[in-house]
Amino acid sequence: MTGEAANQAAPVAVDRATFQAELDQLRVREKAHTHEGDAIAAARRRLPMVEVDPGLTLTGPDGPLTLLEAFEGRRQLIAYYFMWHNGHPAAEQCEGCTWVTTQVTELSYLHSRDITYAVFCQGPYDESIRYHDFMGWDMPWYSAEPSVSTLLAGRQVNRMHIVCYLRDGDRVFETYWTTIRGVETMDYSYALMDLTVYGRQEAWEDSPPGWPQQCTNTRTEAGAPDWPPVGVWPAGRPIPQWPRLEAGRSDDLTAGS
Repeated sequence: MTGEAANQAAPVAVDRATFQAELDQLRVREKAHTHEGDAIAAARRRLPMVEVDPGLTLTGPDGPLTLLEAFEGRRQLIAYYFMWHNGHPAAEQCEGCTWVTTQVTELSYLHSRDITYAVFCQGPYDESIRYHDFMGWDMPWYSAEPSVSTLLAGRQVNRMHIVCYLRDGDRVFETYWTTIRGVETMDYSYALMDLTVYGRQEAWEDSPPGWPQQCTNTRTEAGAPDWPPVGVWPAGRPIPQWPRLEAGRSDDLTAGS
């Protein structure tokens, strides 16, 4: 290594046997973590459910539709409630929602289990669908704005949420919801980062002294090759916007763009 990389902190170098012995100890904890996750999922499947009005109004590409119609005929629905800053440009939209939504690229596995996935944006349809198109997303996209206070009853509106629903004929039930770090279940980028020696490289992490921790959540001041981190919101942009701009896509969210 040369330059800055040569001076960066790194783990102690050991022989293969010592490395494997340490890894084997960690693997015991990893397996326990996996088994606990299985147990939590089993408990989640045994939660009760609460009935929701199936006629609550959403807005989609063809105008108004109901919550029931968003199931697309399938038995279950996973809705991601996307935060939205009305009237703000693309660069100032939610970096966290952009991060997790960008990970959802293949829906066939969900469909094979009779599950529909859709984004319920908490802002107006006409403005937010232009963001959907700028990002090049393919998943169904609706505005939940007409009914969001009822759909998220008892929860903070315009915060990121995953909500799971079950359809029984024409009746709809809510079976689970989560928010904040609970939405990380949609992600693979941070999950892969967590396997690396430097992790997510963010200041909140418990890392050894000298480990790089200058990154800022999911926004940067510019794109490749440096991806410089930002200071205070709304500086910079959500990270996956940069390649879209480089590809020549317009991020204008105004009417008629």
